[in-house]
Amino acid sequence: MANSAGSKKRARQAGVRRARNAGQRSMVRTYIKKVIAQIEAKNADEATKAFTAAQPVIDVAARKGIISENKAARTKSRLNAKIKALKA
Repeated sequence: MANSAGSKKRARQAGVRRARNAGQRSMVRTYIKKVIAQIEAKNADEATKAFTAAQPVIDVAARKGIISENKAARTKSRLNAKIKALKA
């Protein structure tokens, strides 16, 4: 357990940041699930709209370090490929 004043403050900051990061990560997952739901419903137009809304959320999360840049790129690429396959 933290003993010094500085380490107690660090523990508090870590808790706040962990909660904030968890919320952001959850939001990213929700946006991704919305896109997947439209893809599974075979609704290409709505899937495109959902993907357009999800892209900036994924990018911001990657920029802030919530998810890695590679995971963001991989996720967007896979979703876009599924939407293109749906349209074809």
